[in-house]
Amino acid sequence: MPAVPDRSQMTDAIVDIALKAGEIVMEVFHSEFEVRAKADKSPVTVADERAEAFIVERLTALAPDIPIVGEELYAAGQRPDISGGVFWLVDALDGTSEFTKRGQDFTVNIALIENVHAPALGFTCWGSPDGAFRKTGDGPIERIAARKPGPDGLVAVISKSHASNETEYLKDEKLAGSVNRGSSLKFCLVAAGEADIYPRLGPTSEWDIAAGHALLLAAGGSVKQLDGAPLAYGKANVLNPHFVARGRVI
Repeated sequence: MPAVPDRSQMTDAIVDIALKAGEIVMEVFHSEFEVRAKADKSPVTVADERAEAFIVERLTALAPDIPIVGEELYAAGQRPDISGGVFWLVDALDGTSEFTKRGQDFTVNIALIENVHAPALGFTCWGSPDGAFRKTGDGPIERIAARKPGPDGLVAVISKSHASNETEYLKDEKLAGSVNRGSSLKFCLVAAGEADIYPRLGPTSEWDIAAGHALLLAAGGSVKQLDGAPLAYGKANVLNPHFVARGRVI
């Protein structure tokens, strides 16, 4: 099994890597850039590639024994041996479609130490053995936690691109409201106690959700398949089953 540095001591380093990768993403965001299609027809930009290359370099220096599964590396056929059971999952630009539309719902995702960074929105969320936290701009670090639903019902987070499926899933739930967001920001809202449920009935890959999943666990919430079974990582097929992310259960 790969040697794992003390996780509590790695938190600051991972947050710093995510922040600097976000700066790389934003440099491209504020420039003219080309949008290309990968073999699976999903979009990719130089922001995805540059940010992932930076993250991979920094993670390798931080923990050289831990293999890295990155979205762009994986698409290029670079699939490391993860049989040791410990590995990084990296999505350097989660929400590329939103990014190409000049929207703001995109994030930098690094999963082992649980970390999500939203460069355009100016905040970073992360989880650690000490709990879940958020920092906005130059403000203080604040502890965040998932909440129990209020008496008026659930606040749901709905995907911008798969709203019809998720709305159908929620039709029998008592809802107090809903909000549409993109990328792993949906996990952040539930982890911060600003929403209660996020069902995903559209395609995702492991690197899309691993950081958000870990963040929500650190905040006291859960992410499970529709039948209640746990999600698995390191599968031969990186596509995820449909799932539901929740805050604290009553």
